[in-house]
Amino acid sequence: MSARNTDAGPLTPEELAPLRRRSDAKGLARLAAHLAALALTGTLVGLTQGSGWVVGALWLHGVVLVFLFAPLHESVHYTAFASRWINRRVADLIGFLLLLPARYFRAFHLAHHRYTQDPERDPELSSPKPATPGALILAMSGLPLWRERVTTVLRHSRGQGDEPFIEPGRRRRIAWEARVHIALYLGAATASLALGTDVLLWYWIMPVLVAQPMLRIFLLAEHTGCPLVPDMLRNSRTTHTNALVRFFAWNMPYHSEHHTYAAVPFHALPALHERLKERIAVQSPGYVRTFRSIATDLRTAAPG
Repeated sequence: MSARNTDAGPLTPEELAPLRRRSDAKGLARLAAHLAALALTGTLVGLTQGSGWVVGALWLHGVVLVFLFAPLHESVHYTAFASRWINRRVADLIGFLLLLPARYFRAFHLAHHRYTQDPERDPELSSPKPATPGALILAMSGLPLWRERVTTVLRHSRGQGDEPFIEPGRRRRIAWEARVHIALYLGAATASLALGTDVLLWYWIMPVLVAQPMLRIFLLAEHTGCPLVPDMLRNSRTTHTNALVRFFAWNMPYHSEHHTYAAVPFHALPALHERLKERIAVQSPGYVRTFRSIATDLRTAAPG
């Protein structure tokens, strides 16, 4: 099976070389800042329990928590840090928190990069994109996502990792990864019941549920509405947003740039954008406008 997309673009190897340099220091600094923000929002949850303010605190904590998807994504690319072992351990930990086992996600995501926007081979297109406003709202709720993640982990734990993007030699490891995750989830639930504590409910489970729509909007913007073509400067969207979103998303709003040169680490994506911005076909002035545009297109296309 030949690759549809490659890590190729308009820059020369000499221009690209300094942008591809990875750094443990920059990766660890960003991760530490992200975790510090998570500790701060968690403190807000604790301080507001018993008042109406807890709803906002839960949402804010959840947003910071679900956007740990960004360092998970960088780590499965081995670009978050220079050291491969740090990338692996960070990916394992975050994958556990987000119910997205790292080894499985690495195989899934590699195929997504290799066959971006290929309806037959891009695993992100294996499930239909929302085709109606109602389907869009359901997707934004995160409910289909959680159903898919639970059933996938359970299926893999039974050794049924038959997705075409999982190499036969990796299926056993992915099965054991799923079994370890299930054992840890059951262990955490058992410990919570034995200790009579609701800490996991307040600081982990409820936050990721209420904040999942924010991550869904972010991920929906990456490719939805982009042409189904091999050219990565056309099949992915770069979204112009504020510094706070770029920080917690680890610069992944520069998504066309990332797909064009997947080996460039997060901290070099702004510089890469400056090199490529005139060539990127799909650029959006923000996530709200992108979401409105997608919703409008669905309403227009809806029958009747």
